[in-house]
Amino acid sequence: MGSGESYGRSNEELQGLPLVFAPGSLVGKVAVISGAGSGIGRATAHFFARLGADLMLCGRTADKLEETKAALSHYGVSLATHALSIRDPEAVDDLFRQAWSVYGGVDILVNNAGGQYPQAAIDFSVKGWKAVVDTNLNGSWYMMQAAARRWRDASVPGSIINVVAAISRGMPGIAHTCAARAGVVYLSKTVAVEWAPLGIRVNCVAPGVISSEGMNVYPVEASRHFPDSNPMRRMGQVEDVANAICYLASTAANFITGEVLTIDGGNQLWGDLWTIPKPDWFKAGEE
Repeated sequence: MGSGESYGRSNEELQGLPLVFAPGSLVGKVAVISGAGSGIGRATAHFFARLGADLMLCGRTADKLEETKAALSHYGVSLATHALSIRDPEAVDDLFRQAWSVYGGVDILVNNAGGQYPQAAIDFSVKGWKAVVDTNLNGSWYMMQAAARRWRDASVPGSIINVVAAISRGMPGIAHTCAARAGVVYLSKTVAVEWAPLGIRVNCVAPGVISSEGMNVYPVEASRHFPDSNPMRRMGQVEDVANAICYLASTAANFITGEVLTIDGGNQLWGDLWTIPKPDWFKAGEE
């Protein structure tokens, strides 16, 4: 597994990247960011902190969360961490109880935690299928519902940004996550309508092939073709997704809900993306 390449950005690199938003544009906001210990979640945490938001960083691994917290400490915002499995609805409720206790409220939920492994769908085990769907669909829902109930009960607005995947053409090799992410997309569109009277906006960002630590799970034969999977002929970077999340969380997006912002270099229009070695059937005519 993995190509041996170095994917993603270091904390030092994230600190030095230019921001497209005005400094202080998230001052006074509190955000819960799941999967904040690495990849897109960590990049989003850096960008939110640089824009002035106070943060509750959550994920499965306490040590990774503390590393992220330490890297954000010089931004001068309030930071807290909470390790949990989003598959556990009681643990999710406890997360939001803690966030409300520490900050007195939450304004933004970035629902980024999730994961999958590459395998031909015909070979999925029952356990493997359930694990991916339980995390990527059920876990995302537990987070959404827990946040929405808090906002409803406090009579305050809120914003949810779900990090999903570019699913419009299917995802050979990771059918389990394609099914789960499609569920999150249409769940988001549905509750965006149901929750509009509560002042809750719900949107998704759908990354394509992004250079992050998550790429390390894919086999070498597949991963070496990732840069050629879209018409821009390269992989995206974590900041491409983090900037989109910042936009949807900002006041600039106050009239946007139920949308999916795809960040895939045009792969939904053109390209050939396999996350497992491409079967010979599909290699006909290739040099």
